[in-house]
Amino acid sequence: MSIDAWIIFGLFWAVFVTTPGPNAVNCISNGMALGFGRAMVGVLAILTQATLFLLLSALGVTTLIAASPTGFLVAKLIGAGFLIYLGWRGWRNATRPVPATVRPARHIYLHALAVAVINPKSVAGYLAAFSQFIQPDVPVWDQMLVIVPTALGLTTLSYTGFTLLGASLGKAAMKAVFSVWIRRLLAICFIVYGVLLGASSAPNLEVAR
Repeated sequence: MSIDAWIIFGLFWAVFVTTPGPNAVNCISNGMALGFGRAMVGVLAILTQATLFLLLSALGVTTLIAASPTGFLVAKLIGAGFLIYLGWRGWRNATRPVPATVRPARHIYLHALAVAVINPKSVAGYLAAFSQFIQPDVPVWDQMLVIVPTALGLTTLSYTGFTLLGASLGKAAMKAVFSVWIRRLLAICFIVYGVLLGASSAPNLEVAR
């Protein structure tokens, strides 16, 4: 991968991971409820998902997934239902005090991993990245030595920032009313993302090529 192609890929990926979505909302929510240190377990889960999707993209698996209308439909309906459920639960619990019990790191990790994986629209992002930036005349695994560190580094910076924002909001939310409305806003975001996901169409492979 040339320097110019690497810079363009980096800019694309920066936009891809900084555009607010379910992962960002979950990071903010975790930061508010858990504090920065414990909430970083959720960022680790996002990096796990990113690594998996990068490897699947290199192997061409994401192309096969995106090319299956039935598989995409099932995945997006499951994902949409899960996000809407998270939003409904978050709205219902917004007026309740944050539980004093400590959530196990395993629960935080698996919850964040589920949020990261269930959005099939992310397949379109990885597919676009690989169809536009992978050079056909260079071995793909040689290019992965550049792509993976770049993608994971930018992903880490982005979602660490969202987590830090949530932790800062949690510290600032001294008044109960302020805290309730922030939690309700995050709940609405989950519901909106779920509805948008349910209404989305399959990735257009002809455009991505």
